[in-house]
Amino acid sequence: MAARKPLIAGNWKMFGRMSDLGEIAALDGAIGAATAKIDVLICPPAAFLAPAAWQARGKGVIIGAQDCSAVAGDAARTGELSAAMLADAGAKYVIVGHSERRTQHGESDETVRQKAEAAVASGLIPIVCVGETRAEREAGRVAAVIGAQVEQSVPASAEIVVAYEPVWCIGGDRTPTLEEIGEVHALIRRVLEGRFGAQANGVRVLYGGAVSPNNAGEIFSVAAVDGALVGRASLKAADFSAIVLAHPAAS
Repeated sequence: MAARKPLIAGNWKMFGRMSDLGEIAALDGAIGAATAKIDVLICPPAAFLAPAAWQARGKGVIIGAQDCSAVAGDAARTGELSAAMLADAGAKYVIVGHSERRTQHGESDETVRQKAEAAVASGLIPIVCVGETRAEREAGRVAAVIGAQVEQSVPASAEIVVAYEPVWCIGGDRTPTLEEIGEVHALIRRVLEGRFGAQANGVRVLYGGAVSPNNAGEIFSVAAVDGALVGRASLKAADFSAIVLAHPAAS
């Protein structure tokens, strides 16, 4: 089996202004040739997607989106953006099912799967997020919760990415132990293999949750981790480049 190319994705969430797009060029300059061995992705707010793609032209940094509509084609859906529109604006990936979408907007596994399917239909690679709450972890339900989300949220597709984001870590400074990260990533891999067989070998599984320059190297040392989904530490090129360069493939 060929080794999976690492993917390190930055989710800017609802932060930044047009003037911050200069961080993309700064990031590209800081990581240099690392993009030949690592896919480096920035997902800016939708308002800045097209200019971000323009800023990234000719560079190694890839641009993605943070969400898309579950409706594949054009429709009377005020305020929504279709995957086709995102692709037309320059996106190559799209995040779906982030815990903030699941909790703040009530998105179900079915909705997340529909969004992922719409993304695939428009030529985008969906990054499907799964993760447990603190209460679910303390109740010993991690395997049941994560297993069900992978079964029900991940579409049957040739090219997808799964991101494990423990909900209780997001926006904070606490992360699971390396052993806990490895256990959940191994679980996700088993569920994917049960669904897709050998095809699952090509699915990258990322870790997301309080990833920083201080802990990235340790997280990347976990064999089952294929990269990271980074939040606030991706906003500045200095921080995000340090995370990228902490990956063994960058050396």
